[in-house]
Amino acid sequence: MAPWLPSAKAGSEIRSGHQTGTLRILSAADTAALTELAAADAVANTFLLSHLETAGTAAPTASGGQILGVFDGGELVAACWAGVNVVPTGVNADVGPEIGAYLARTGRRFSSLFGPAEAVLSLWSELRHTSPRPFDVRADQPLLEISAASDVPPAPGLRKARPSDLDRLLPACTAMFEEEVGYSPVAGGSRHYRQRVLSLIQKGHSLVEFDPSGDVIFKAELGTVSSSAVQVQGVWMNPAYRGQGLSAGYMSAVVRYAQELAPVTSLYVNHYNAPARATYESVGFKQVGTFATILF
Repeated sequence: MAPWLPSAKAGSEIRSGHQTGTLRILSAADTAALTELAAADAVANTFLLSHLETAGTAAPTASGGQILGVFDGGELVAACWAGVNVVPTGVNADVGPEIGAYLARTGRRFSSLFGPAEAVLSLWSELRHTSPRPFDVRADQPLLEISAASDVPPAPGLRKARPSDLDRLLPACTAMFEEEVGYSPVAGGSRHYRQRVLSLIQKGHSLVEFDPSGDVIFKAELGTVSSSAVQVQGVWMNPAYRGQGLSAGYMSAVVRYAQELAPVTSLYVNHYNAPARATYESVGFKQVGTFATILF
């Protein structure tokens, strides 16, 4: 049981008289209902579905992650992962503020909130009152998907990274993170980030091509994987190779690898990133929703 919810046990009610029902921490007994809720939008809920397929349960994790559930008449109608990150599922503008208010009372600090924009922003409307000032609020991130092979010929050189590639790949991963988030993931030490990159390599979820000098040309990760959808993350092209029309072929190759794992490939992108959006459109991605991300 995580110390930030000392008065609540999995499966016990933690707030009654809720505007839309009862809010409580989910337990193993709620796994089937939660899976059904998340599967209603498998692309938007890839994170939670991946967790459920890996853990096999909706119960709290050993590391302190918990899933809050909102019930209406005994039916699970919304949920929210609360761990290092906050990730809502099936949450609308009515439910979001109540979950946000509850999380605010726990005093827990999070590294990010992400998911469908309506859910994230409504939850943030209450959580922001007690939360540290965010580093960035990205309120408009088109959620894209492709469910067929791209018409763009895939780049033939893209391959799965190997553990022996780690030292050459890590600088590119760090550069991508710094460009995307605005600070270095290894500022406080590289051990945890290095292990994260290695874990993706070991799973076969890290894709890369090197040039003859050993520098990364392009890299991407199949960051979150469920049996229904793969969410691509960490897309990065070496600045020395940008503007040469290479991105579409590489993304087509990423889709090819992702579709070995699940029928749908998805990603979300900042609305202002016009070059990336144009590339994804040329590959065949279509917008199916809008995400929002709040970073701390």
